[in-house]
Amino acid sequence: MARRPLPRILSKDSAQIARTQLARSRELARTAADNATDVLHPLITVTRGLRRLASAGRRRWAATPQDKRGPLLFLTASVILAVALMPYGPLLAVITVMAAAAWQGRDRIPPAPEGPDESQTERLQSLYEALVPYFSTPEDPAPLYAHGGEWEKAFTAHEFDGDGRVGQLVIRYPAYFPDGESEARMRIEQLLTAKAGRGREYRFLWDEEGNQLTVTVLPPLPADIPAQHFVTAPGETVLGFTDPSEVQRTLPLSYGEEQIDVPPVVWRTGIRSTEPHLLAMGHPGSGTSTLLRSIALQALQYGDVLIVDGGGTGEYACLTGRDGVLSVECALPGALASLEWAAQETERRLIAINLARQAGDPPPGHARRPLWIMLDRPSVFAHLAATDGRKDPQALLQVPLRHGRAANVTVVVAEQFDSAEALSNAVRQHTRARVVLGSATPRQVEAALGAPPHTTPLGHVPPGRGYARLGSGPVHRLQVPRTPDPYDDATSDADRQAVLELLPARATAVGTERATAVEAEPTEASTPADLTKPTVAAEAAG
Repeated sequence: MARRPLPRILSKDSAQIARTQLARSRELARTAADNATDVLHPLITVTRGLRRLASAGRRRWAATPQDKRGPLLFLTASVILAVALMPYGPLLAVITVMAAAAWQGRDRIPPAPEGPDESQTERLQSLYEALVPYFSTPEDPAPLYAHGGEWEKAFTAHEFDGDGRVGQLVIRYPAYFPDGESEARMRIEQLLTAKAGRGREYRFLWDEEGNQLTVTVLPPLPADIPAQHFVTAPGETVLGFTDPSEVQRTLPLSYGEEQIDVPPVVWRTGIRSTEPHLLAMGHPGSGTSTLLRSIALQALQYGDVLIVDGGGTGEYACLTGRDGVLSVECALPGALASLEWAAQETERRLIAINLARQAGDPPPGHARRPLWIMLDRPSVFAHLAATDGRKDPQALLQVPLRHGRAANVTVVVAEQFDSAEALSNAVRQHTRARVVLGSATPRQVEAALGAPPHTTPLGHVPPGRGYARLGSGPVHRLQVPRTPDPYDDATSDADRQAVLELLPARATAVGTERATAVEAEPTEASTPADLTKPTVAAEAAG
């Protein structure tokens, strides 16, 4: 029996050829269908008209009373007989019926109006007149912008929303306009925001080569997506959600009773991360504590978390005593003891990893487990430490910030704008991932992120709304998932239950036994049981 050859595995080139052929086949089929529709369009129109005429005849017959149906049949038969006896009568009857069917079968949908209506034209003319002082000079022999000029030459494309306001606009401007200067751009963006309609978020795309400005109205980001388990790999943290055009990835999420795909802003940490630490800025009530709580719930899936709460409002009380939570410190002595331990733990991990590499072995497991250090409002502790004559807790962050990436240690700091000057230089230099939440001016956003936002900030935004920038990447709009404090009375039952389901189980008495065993048998290299030392040190300091 002859052997049949096995199918050959497609290579990259053959797979690309197959995809190209499939695309060509689809294009040919689509073209053939369009041509067939064009050729058969008269027949389709006549058939539709005949169907409508037959339907009209049935309705007329059903509406005729019983006593008048006989005379109507006699009249119809007489007309048919007269047409049949006339010269060329049947041919004229067929032509008449076909013409009536073609008339009845025509497309009755009114064509869309070409160009803007009167109110939209007034809006465009108003925008044009407002731009004249900025896009014109007296020395221009053929100005594109002039008082009383035509806006059609300046606005190459325009769209309006359902309310009659501008939805998208493509603006041409003269080449001598200084579009490379941020101040000149900001003036134009502020003007268009005021004239096109306040209360909306606009994105401005400047094409310096083509001398064109594209203005797009962005839809609001969903602010009611609850906290939940995100489909991410170890080392990936979802900061929030952004526009679909900004990222090339989506996450399946539960949105009420539906399943939707939302584009996320993913922050990657670990040894290969280029932005191993994060700084979040905002005003009171902007949602920075919500962001830290969301990050902590995601970090507890793969690592351990140490929280230092400078606000002292109990925002992280729900994490106290949970598996993986080393400690939640709200007092200065406990914060100093915890951060001192974190610095020593970072050094210990570096030594363990270095020894393993020198021996040709993989790093030990306790050195590979991620350790997260989260500080909320460290400026409060800095003020208290200066008052008591103690060391600033931020000084203890230098080792985790500088060597945390190699030791799998991640630092997350949240601070308010009014206390931004109290941040240490180490925090400013080593937190390359930045987040700004709440109502902030463009200058504040640029100072925090290192780049201006590509959209116009709104005056009133929901908690958790802002911008994010990872390293030297682009600035993304951001909406943090709704992660409120479950112990707050103002939290709804649905949100409270969503957060409680994400919390790890409470630590049992085993943690106390481990801490006792560590104190009884001290060793040179700490073990995973030493992760309880921050709490023990804090209790001793207290």
